[in-house]
Amino acid sequence: MSTQTPAGYTYGSTPPSPVSRDDLAKLEASVLFTAEDEQALRMAGDVLEDQVEDILDVWYGFVASHPHLVAYFATPDGTVLNDYLTRVRGRFGQWIMDTCRRPHDADWLSYAHEIGLRHTKDKKNRTDAVNSVPYVPLRYMVAFIYPITATMRQFLANKGHAEEAVERMYQAWFKSVTLQTALWLQPYAADQW
Repeated sequence: MSTQTPAGYTYGSTPPSPVSRDDLAKLEASVLFTAEDEQALRMAGDVLEDQVEDILDVWYGFVASHPHLVAYFATPDGTVLNDYLTRVRGRFGQWIMDTCRRPHDADWLSYAHEIGLRHTKDKKNRTDAVNSVPYVPLRYMVAFIYPITATMRQFLANKGHAEEAVERMYQAWFKSVTLQTALWLQPYAADQW
């Protein structure tokens, strides 16, 4: 993976999340995320670091093979915006490593909120100044939990770790993706919900 900061990556400089640290702790408890999961994710970061581009190839291949998904990287008339795909890919790769290595502190929580906003009418297209469709429906945010989790196991197993260690990393990844998706969905919800 490139050591350059991806275009539009603003980790550490986004406004505070409306989700409190107490709410985050309750979400972590709800997905059974523990200190052992943090350790397993750090191990996963070491395993995945040199595989990020291969992971993104799988994920982008999945998106590209489904016209209803690639439409979120296209103009309203359906013209795919390849530069947009490329810029988002850089941030998506960084997100893999952030998932594994960043502590769940105020910056992490704020950037999770920013990621959610960038999929809604509030901010989609603004980071990259593109003329794409105005938002990604909430249902696809939730549905994507499965492909970005299920496809990860093969990569976690690529470095010869025992099956037990691979399973720990995989379960920690699954919990983290579920947790982050819950945070990404907050901007979709009216305050009363």
